[in-house]
Amino acid sequence: MKITHASTLTDGALIAELSRLAGGERAATVALIVHLAEFDARRLYAGEGYSSTFRYCTDVLHLSEDAAFNRIEVARAGRAFPRVLDMLLSGALSPTTARLLARRLTEENHEDLLAAAAGRSQQQVEELLAQRFPQPDVPPSIRPLPAVLPPREAPFAGDVEPPRPGALTDLPAADGSASTEALRSTSAIAPRPLVRPLAADRYLVRFTASAETRDLLRRAQDLLGHAVPSGSLDEVFHRALSLLVHDLERKRFAATTHPRRSRGQSKDSRNIPAAVKRAVRERDGERCTWASPSGHRCEARPLLEFHHDDPYGVGGKSTVDRIRLLCRIHNDHEARLFYGPRRRYVGAGVVDQVGAGVVDESDGRTWPIASRLPVPGRVNDSLPAGLNERQGPG
Repeated sequence: MKITHASTLTDGALIAELSRLAGGERAATVALIVHLAEFDARRLYAGEGYSSTFRYCTDVLHLSEDAAFNRIEVARAGRAFPRVLDMLLSGALSPTTARLLARRLTEENHEDLLAAAAGRSQQQVEELLAQRFPQPDVPPSIRPLPAVLPPREAPFAGDVEPPRPGALTDLPAADGSASTEALRSTSAIAPRPLVRPLAADRYLVRFTASAETRDLLRRAQDLLGHAVPSGSLDEVFHRALSLLVHDLERKRFAATTHPRRSRGQSKDSRNIPAAVKRAVRERDGERCTWASPSGHRCEARPLLEFHHDDPYGVGGKSTVDRIRLLCRIHNDHEARLFYGPRRRYVGAGVVDQVGAGVVDESDGRTWPIASRLPVPGRVNDSLPAGLNERQGPG
């Protein structure tokens, strides 16, 4: 098999090749699932000396336990409801979301449920299923975890044959978490943090806490004894997180219901005024505003930073129209484009290596960098027409 060296591809060719390869991977995955469904239906694993399709997949096909479990579940669902396979091929479902849906599909609901799940992420499908198939509340519990077993001694909760449609066995739940019995057998393994919807407005939250956190929780329950006699963990965490979020918003975005009048600051200050922070946050919707040439806007909310369209080092000012929210990745991306290490090409102009300005090659004039960086969606009228378009290195 000939593999093209990705390092030799241009940016555009690399993006196109990734899209082609992803489509090929989907096709290969669906082909595997179709053949696996037939293999499972014929019970060919028995003649090969294996007790289950799951064991054959892990031992002979060398699939990981998770991959084998997902594909067997989806194979059985695809055999019963062929539309699942079409949606996998088109990318409307992933093997993970198809597996989440598999146990809920029936002759009566499969058309509607599959249509509702099309194009959704794993989290969105979990929420969809919680809305349509609400589960009872989970009793709150705090329990110590025993010492972690060595890896070779730790049993694997998924090392079991997935059930056939309609079978009731103690397997990992539809969200990938282990069932009650499986969790009991693996209690020595610290569970990963989990946030899983139980219904439209209720979630199961599970995480491992330190002894200090446990002590703080109990202390909070004691102090809230009059207001929350039940000691409800939901109420305690809700109150604590509300205070934490309020404090973080005040520090990060200068959020307040009673803004004070600004005392002003020097023209050369690098500080972003509180009023500017509040206005930018409101305008940008508290998410990254970076948009690709195709118009796709980044949806990131974690690690937001205030980005100067005109860097402070070249005379940029902290005003609402020249400050925007970017995630850390895109803030760093903009800095790399601006400062190098390679030269930055903008239409007919070139940003020189020392950052003196934009040179218009048509007449040799130099335009200050501080006046040339446009905010996506707005044309900077102070520059020649050829310098308004952002392009990658030529």
